[in-house]
Amino acid sequence: MASYTKQDIRRIRKKRARLKKKLKCRFCPGGEIPRPVYVDYKDVRTLRGLIDRQNRIMPRRRTGTSAIYQRAVRKAVMRARFIGLLPYIGED
Repeated sequence: MASYTKQDIRRIRKKRARLKKKLKCRFCPGGEIPRPVYVDYKDVRTLRGLIDRQNRIMPRRRTGTSAIYQRAVRKAVMRARFIGLLPYIGED
């Protein structure tokens, strides 16, 4: 059984952090951004995957969405909430 020093533990944690999987935008087909940029506000299943349990929109670093599509997601979530497809607050 090997015992690690504090420096070894830090080095291992840093290495694991670097090996984290690179997220890809789910809306960009093939990596390029098509024009016009549009996220369907009626597609509730996709939008539910982009909000957390408290119904806050998840950040880009968690979902991997590109910046342009993140703005479109925000707009789509707001529209869906206004129409009544998504709730404004989470269920506790």
